Amino acid sequence: MTQKQLALVTGAAQGIGYACAEALAEDGFDVILSDINADGVAEAAKTLGAVAAIPCDMGDTAQIEAMFARIAADHGPLHALVNNAGVAMPGDFLDYDLATFEKVIDVNLRGVFIATQMAARVMVEHKIAGAIVNMSSINAQVAIPAIPAYCASKGGVMQLTKVAALALAKNNIRVNAVGPGSIDTEMMAGVNANPEAFKVAMSRTPLGRPGDAREIGDVVAFLCSKKASYITGETIYADGGRLGLNYTC
Repeated sequence: MTQKQLALVTGAAQGIGYACAEALAEDGFDVILSDINADGVAEAAKTLGAVAAIPCDMGDTAQIEAMFARIAADHGPLHALVNNAGVAMPGDFLDYDLATFEKVIDVNLRGVFIATQMAARVMVEHKIAGAIVNMSSINAQVAIPAIPAYCASKGGVMQLTKVAALALAKNNIRVNAVGPGSIDTEMMAGVNANPEAFKVAMSRTPLGRPGDAREIGDVVAFLCSKKASYITGETIYADGGRLGLNYTC
């Protein structure tokens, strides 16, 4: 019997991360869910029938290393990695605290680099033609002044994706990113609850509605599949047309 391919999804207790894990499971992957929310990721893994749930703060190098060591010991080599975990932490630019800026960068960019490097080393060692998908954002391209660290981190993710794709192409490891627009998740709850803010958000979205988390999960699953076998170094923007409209606020 052929062993299923193994995929790790970070930030998978809910929202986009859970939707990514669900889509990958439906495509035949054995999925491992990770999240800083230990209870939440355990419940999500139980609901999905995942092979494991691993609590992990993606801003903590030691925890990331321990997670990869546990996966290698208990489950074997990864075939796919989805770096989804992320934080926004908004604030006024002039008063933005350096510690807050560093926290966002640590989770959204530094953690992505560490996980990508560790997953790639395993894939190279086992000669696996793997896939890595990073969660970027339209804010890699357009800026919102209230989330300076988030915008900086997602721009970094876009470039890190290109660098990793070039570095790993000789090993037949593909690295891509997805850049969501306004997606109906907990992060958008405040906008959804404010009719005026929701109206503004939809005015900059040509399709006229928020995206669903599963619509992002399906793009991620595609990028992890053989159907995307000639795609690497790209960021696919699933944003309802927002970047083409060029509204930024």
